[in-house]
Amino acid sequence: MTQTTTLPKTNQSPAAATREADTAVVARLREAHQKLREQIARVVVGQEETIDSMLIGLLCRGHVLLMGVPGLGKTLMARTLARTLDLEFRRVQFTPDLMPSDITGTDVIEEDTKTGRHAIAFMPGPVFTNFLLADEINRTPPKTQAALLQAMQEHEVSIGTKTYPLAPPFFVVATQNPIEMEGTYPLPEAQLDRFMFNLRVKYPSVDEEARIIKGTTGTLVAEAQPVLGTADLLKLQDLVRGVPVADDVVRYAARLVAATRPGQGPEIKELHKYIAYGASPRASQYLVLGGKARAILQGRYHVDFADLRAMAHPVLRHRLVLNFHARADQVDADSLVDRLLKVVSPEEKVK
Repeated sequence: MTQTTTLPKTNQSPAAATREADTAVVARLREAHQKLREQIARVVVGQEETIDSMLIGLLCRGHVLLMGVPGLGKTLMARTLARTLDLEFRRVQFTPDLMPSDITGTDVIEEDTKTGRHAIAFMPGPVFTNFLLADEINRTPPKTQAALLQAMQEHEVSIGTKTYPLAPPFFVVATQNPIEMEGTYPLPEAQLDRFMFNLRVKYPSVDEEARIIKGTTGTLVAEAQPVLGTADLLKLQDLVRGVPVADDVVRYAARLVAATRPGQGPEIKELHKYIAYGASPRASQYLVLGGKARAILQGRYHVDFADLRAMAHPVLRHRLVLNFHARADQVDADSLVDRLLKVVSPEEKVK
């Protein structure tokens, strides 16, 4: 039987718990985090920053979009993370002929073999799981992409006149290939905004690639073991929500996001020249939530400015709608976020 790390049981919410109890839970989470890294490293070489960001997204009850060329292990990372957290995992390969009902499920007519009567029964689709991998999500038409919108935001699915809740935790990881445009359907801004993070999966270093080759061309196949259970993960998601945040840190998150919006507040020429539309308030919410999760993973029960700045690129890069000036000057969202962090200082205090 596989042993998992169990968090201390408590009937109190993290916000109502004593400082000593909070500190103990945070320390236990750091220990579990280290074990998670060790188990994932048995299967996935490198990509520690990406995996940590995926874990932060899961702790915040968010969803993650992975951008990267084929062969970088995006599916392997998702499957391994789900295994170490002992979550039910399902993968859907998005294709041009995929229908919404192929994801959400549908009503079917069943016949009772004893009575011969017919009845309508709901057959749940793959979205009814804890960890859903939407592979190559931009290969399916917008109608099918939109089938995930309600599930990602409301954690429920409506079929006909009935609404079916999704059991927590519910986490969506979608992958997208950035180099192939033929036969793809760009995700609309409304769906992009549903993703907490947009993570860029990078090529491995030469040493990491050598380790990948050695580990995948032999007879020994490594497997990761569960470290945390579902009940523990739900407690950690509540703990993240209970992490206190100072008013000046909250205001810094709001100022960062507001600075991306042309026509709202002071004009920032080096930014607004290239931005057609800035980020929505969901971006500032995810900045703070991501900062909370990052803080407790590092053993702190408070959010610092550095936590928000570390979350800025994955939170904002897919929420900035760039104009033709950006394409003409070959300016991308990441370089604009770099400029944003230089222009907007955390020094301002709440008045």
